[in-house]
Amino acid sequence: MLDATTRSGGTATASPRAAATECTVALSTPAGFGSRCTRVLLSPWSRFALLVVLLAAAAASVLLFEPQKLLAHGWPPHVGGAAAAVVFGVAYGLCTVAFVPRPLLNLAAGALFGSQLGVGSALAGTVLGAGIAFGLGRVLGQDALRPLLRGRWLKAADGQLSRHGFRSMMAARLFPGVPFWAANYCAAVSRMGWLPFLLATALGSVPNTAAYVVAGARASAPTSPAFLIAMACIAVPALVGAVVAWRKRHHLRPS
Repeated sequence: MLDATTRSGGTATASPRAAATECTVALSTPAGFGSRCTRVLLSPWSRFALLVVLLAAAAASVLLFEPQKLLAHGWPPHVGGAAAAVVFGVAYGLCTVAFVPRPLLNLAAGALFGSQLGVGSALAGTVLGAGIAFGLGRVLGQDALRPLLRGRWLKAADGQLSRHGFRSMMAARLFPGVPFWAANYCAAVSRMGWLPFLLATALGSVPNTAAYVVAGARASAPTSPAFLIAMACIAVPALVGAVVAWRKRHHLRPS
């Protein structure tokens, strides 16, 4: 019998079961460490930290390079027509994620492309930027922030966005007082679906976007009827949003 030592020479030899156990322990230690690292990196707070870093870097790049000035001065210089409007729309969306105010971008769209093409490019950029922000907030921030929704008004706002996502987002887009980025990330933390969010963003952003684009296109003639009507229309969405918020105020109650 050769369990731990041999009877003939006394040389120690490990049994097959002991050898298998040692190999299992040796192999499982790195794998266990790697899995723990993976869980830490993919944890809700790690992903939220990554979101904060990305947004801080985007905001810092805007402060340093001021891309809105490039857009306002005719960028890109070597592209014209519809291609330039497409490039502008993509840049518009990225700039909104980096917290560049949409009114400045809308005015630039009107000044560069006129009313019709400018409205189309600005709306495309609006939906693109909202979709990117919503996706980042949903993937990187929702799991970490949802457990923190404990206050009365936070729970009420979350419930309103989760149960009545389309009309709530419509009101937020029609009301200029709600920052674009804030509405995006609040919707991402809620349980609102992608389709209601994007559809409400596209439809609700039309009046305000069109008004600013037309104002930018007619800025050289500030006394023209089109410019004056556009400036007047900028106030209409704010009034509509205020009325909707007042009539729906009783819904902001914790359930």
